[in-house]
Amino acid sequence: MDISEIPIPEKVIDNILSSTGINPGSASIRELSHIVDLLEDETGIRFVRMEMGVPGIPSPSIAVEAEIKALKSGVAAIYPNIAGIPHLKEETSRFIKLFLDTDIGPEMCIPTVGSMMGGMVCFLVANRNDRTKEGTLFIDPGFPVQKQQVKILGHDYYSFDVYNYRGSRLRAKLESYFETGKISSLLYSNPNNPAWICLNEEELAIIGELCRKYDVIVIEDLAYFGMDFRKDYSHPGEPPFQPTVAKYAEDYVLLISSSKIFSYAGQRIGMMAISEHLFNRSYPDLKRYYTTDKFGHSLVFGALYALSAGVSHSAQFGLAALLKATNDGRYCFRDDVREYAAKAKILKEIFLRNGFTIVYDRDIDELIGDGFYFTVGYPGMAGRELLGKLLRYGVSAIALDITGSEREGLRACVSLVPRELFGDLDIRLNRFRNDHNTIN
Repeated sequence: MDISEIPIPEKVIDNILSSTGINPGSASIRELSHIVDLLEDETGIRFVRMEMGVPGIPSPSIAVEAEIKALKSGVAAIYPNIAGIPHLKEETSRFIKLFLDTDIGPEMCIPTVGSMMGGMVCFLVANRNDRTKEGTLFIDPGFPVQKQQVKILGHDYYSFDVYNYRGSRLRAKLESYFETGKISSLLYSNPNNPAWICLNEEELAIIGELCRKYDVIVIEDLAYFGMDFRKDYSHPGEPPFQPTVAKYAEDYVLLISSSKIFSYAGQRIGMMAISEHLFNRSYPDLKRYYTTDKFGHSLVFGALYALSAGVSHSAQFGLAALLKATNDGRYCFRDDVREYAAKAKILKEIFLRNGFTIVYDRDIDELIGDGFYFTVGYPGMAGRELLGKLLRYGVSAIALDITGSEREGLRACVSLVPRELFGDLDIRLNRFRNDHNTIN
């Protein structure tokens, strides 16, 4: 890179923003990615792209070969069972037992078009089971699209930034919302997107206890399953196991994505695992929208069927093969995705030596782990301002405030930053540090 090209003239960025009508500070992740695409085309500068959580590792051949075999057998011409092919359901149930030490039968394991669809389906049923309740409580910071989903469904929602309410302090904060009687579902990710904090057993026990007390359905988003690399959760049937609220709650849904741990994002397949108690539970108010008051039946044959007549047939065979290899101990997903932690460690050091700070820096009593995301701030700058300035240096991320964070800064994803750009990033951030206060 020729450093003389940096910073990009403000007029160039302003023209693109004007033509799209998009404000980068409040843009969705996909909108910001579109802006960066246009900037790269216009300037010829290769951006250090940290805005999208896209896997940066090739898909395992196990899945690809299984999917090719399924396609050659003719499955593309046949509608899959909407509840999932038996082999995938069985291996999902087995995976949950081996890696979460939790029993969920195959009947309750349902494929969805990614965890995003799983969340949408949950909102369509969990938030309509009691006419006296209003919607979802989000433990923030979180994935912005999930709030977009409840908004377009017309549901109310509540949220709070969990950073100052960790450990035992989580109890009073949660109860202050639950005791209103307005919360029908609770959603959080663990590990957390974007902060990479990880709820511990004490916190999960509190969540489970209070959700039982106030009859709230827990939606646990495990998009980054096992990716708290401070512990090794990758050995089937052996502790430690991925922490989960399933140990403490009765009515819960686990969202298990194939996108990150298996680098299978393009096939748009995830798994939704529903506790047996919730799957078979009756909610009379569901009959306002569905043909039955049973939660599981309403979810599969009501909400899921209305969104898609099943998940891509061949992708189900690919994921089933991956899960079986993982369950059998023939494939260890951790071996591949540990690259994210290694990259995060180096990238954090680059930001820190150029005057940046780590915004969510601690996980209660220890330093935040290295993983798929980390958060950065710069002294004296709000997150949206920082994002606008960094775009001029060919660096993209997303503003933390769109994730429900109360802290100023940016979320950076490590996956699409190749190691050959690390030195380039160091140069750009050093230039930013030296002259950002003088750039008009």
